[in-house]
Amino acid sequence: METLLFTIGDRPVTLGEALVVSGLAAALLLAVAIVVIVRARGAARRMAEEATTHTRALEEQVRSLVSTQAEMSGRMQTMAELFGGRQAELNKAISERLDGMSHKMHQSMGEATRNTHENLKRLHERLAVLDAAQTNINDLTGQVSTLTNILANKQSRGAFGQGRMEAIISDNLPPGAFEFQVTLKTGARPDCAVYMPNGAPPLVIDAKFPLEGFNAVRAAGTPEALKTAEQQFRGDLIKHVKDIKDRYLVPGETQDTAFMFVPSESVFAEIHERFDDVVQRAYRARVVIVSPTLLLLSIQVTQALLRDARLREQADVIRDEVLKLMQDVERLDDRVRKLSSHFNMAQKDIDQILISTEKVTKRGRGIESIGLGEREAVEQPPQQMLLAGE
Repeated sequence: METLLFTIGDRPVTLGEALVVSGLAAALLLAVAIVVIVRARGAARRMAEEATTHTRALEEQVRSLVSTQAEMSGRMQTMAELFGGRQAELNKAISERLDGMSHKMHQSMGEATRNTHENLKRLHERLAVLDAAQTNINDLTGQVSTLTNILANKQSRGAFGQGRMEAIISDNLPPGAFEFQVTLKTGARPDCAVYMPNGAPPLVIDAKFPLEGFNAVRAAGTPEALKTAEQQFRGDLIKHVKDIKDRYLVPGETQDTAFMFVPSESVFAEIHERFDDVVQRAYRARVVIVSPTLLLLSIQVTQALLRDARLREQADVIRDEVLKLMQDVERLDDRVRKLSSHFNMAQKDIDQILISTEKVTKRGRGIESIGLGEREAVEQPPQQMLLAGE
């Protein structure tokens, strides 16, 4: 029993001590196992009681749920019946509305179809108009190309400007108030001379505008080329203004102002915008640069002056005719007065004639009464009867 088994620290442990300790440990484990078993049985009873309680509560809940389910089933059946009726009404209303909507949709589709056909018809008509316009544009393009070719040629361009100027003047002045290609005493031949009233010298118009330099200005692609073209065009304009002044401004034979006709409004605007110095120099030289519109306005003013001069020339003739007319009126008044006096005298004669006829009538009645009663004839002599009749 005292056999040494092991040492714990400094203390040796024998076999007897080990057996005692192991017995104590076994007794302790047995006591712990008994306590655990007892506690486990109590816990099991409590759990059984709680389970029973829970089971009863669950049974109550199940019965309540069954009752609630029955009530819900009744309500669901009632609601199903209500929903069934409402669904039938709803289906009927939906069917009616669908029918109405279908009818309206058919009508709308019909109207939309008609509108579409009408719009397509109008579209085809507009396309036809556009085709015609495109044809006209093509024709105008060809005409513009022809006009460009005309303006590119110097002689053709001169004829074009001359034609426009002649059309404006011929349409707005009476014959005899102008003359084309007239020859002056100096031998110069301006394109047109407009005769002024009261024997004043004619107004000279030149239609030969230098368009080559202006076309070069428009066609210039670089600043250097533009500057060169502007200088060239400015020189051409100044030379043309000087030629008009030297050749067509003849003292005593023409007006002291001449017109330089520009056959294009755009060219006229470009000159006034970009070459104002040349325009001012032309004004100082008494050469007025005019566009077709300004020429038309000037011709209309000239026409008004000519009309006013003709009216002044005819004023004396009108005055003489008015005096003669007044004399005729006075003579007519005198004759009417004489005729009125004759009528008055004739009226007096007629009044006297009526008095005489009345007397004759009375005498005739007196004579007639003589043979009606012998008693009246005896009592009153015929002479007294006649006197009575008077």
